[in-house]
Amino acid sequence: MKTIESLGDLQGKRVLVRSDFNVPLKDGVITDDGRIRAALPTLKKLLDGGAKVIIMAHLGRPKGQVMPEFTLAPAAKRLEELIGAKVTLAADVTGPDAQAKAEALGDGEILILENVRFDPRETSKDDAERGELAAEMAKLADCFVSDGFGVVHRKQTSVYDIAKLLPSAAGLLVVKEIESLRKATDNPERPYTVVLGGSKVSDKLGVIANLLGKADTLLIGGGMAFTFLAALGHGVGKSLLEEDQIETVKGYLEKAKQNGVDLVLPVDVVVAPEFKADSPATVVAADAIPEDQMGLDIGPKSGALFAEKIAESKTVVWNGPMGVFEFDAFAGGTKAVAKALQDGQAFSVVGGGDSAAAVRLLGFDESKFSHISTGGGASLELLEGKVLPGIEVLED
Repeated sequence: MKTIESLGDLQGKRVLVRSDFNVPLKDGVITDDGRIRAALPTLKKLLDGGAKVIIMAHLGRPKGQVMPEFTLAPAAKRLEELIGAKVTLAADVTGPDAQAKAEALGDGEILILENVRFDPRETSKDDAERGELAAEMAKLADCFVSDGFGVVHRKQTSVYDIAKLLPSAAGLLVVKEIESLRKATDNPERPYTVVLGGSKVSDKLGVIANLLGKADTLLIGGGMAFTFLAALGHGVGKSLLEEDQIETVKGYLEKAKQNGVDLVLPVDVVVAPEFKADSPATVVAADAIPEDQMGLDIGPKSGALFAEKIAESKTVVWNGPMGVFEFDAFAGGTKAVAKALQDGQAFSVVGGGDSAAAVRLLGFDESKFSHISTGGGASLELLEGKVLPGIEVLED
């Protein structure tokens, strides 16, 4: 994979950077700036090299329309605070304002183009439409750096097509992401354990199928665990259940046995009558969930069991929370997994999305984990063994 060094001397050059500034907002205020912080090393390296930096990024899903609530203005303001350099926001993506501001950009300054998804061509399935937008983007700069790991699994203009038109390289974040995830998946030090959670089995079918041939231990929590429990013939009450996946899951249980994979399910569950923060929580055995209750977390015995398996491992990948961690009463399982990873000796990768958010929200020290990914979907697709278009296009 080509790195920034392959671009040569960047003094005075305009460098187009694809970053991932898709940050959570509440009333226009950023509630977690982790993705902006993750972009800083690449941006500082480019600025230190004398480059003029033009950032492309998206926020939310405006679906090709200009929607003021998805402006990158909050991200531009936060970046300026964090990086200590002048940051200007263009009023459009590749239009007259973006062109004028790119032309006027001084050395060591940053321009952010407005949300790339305001332009419908960014996510178009039509190669010609994306190519047209890529040509407009290419006129703004001399070279391209791909540093938005959260979007490298997308064949989109600012990720894929632009890399074909300009001298291109992977940014520091993308290099670190790929190296960490490949270390954890291609040739992991064993025992190799994967912890999967989140709400739906269907979101992770490809991942499970791939890991049943690779992992030594598979720990299943979160909402997806109830489809596994149902596949074993247990009642799951009002818990989240994907009935159409039960037969698939039965196949996975059988394949795990055949392959000698230790597939571990919760032995107890925290249940409540309703999906509410203040709903009264009780702990029940995983095979004795009352009909009028829903499981919202793995129980304390399960948390201890999962922690024990993690402690025995040399490599651990975690993707998906164990319960509704946003509610205090149902955060115990996710805390148990995070603490086991934090305290253990394993090479640990937290696979983006809700897992990364949980680590921060629950107050864990991020430096205690080997790598916390910034891309949920991209890290999942790597775990599935898929080729990512935004990475393939950067290969030497």
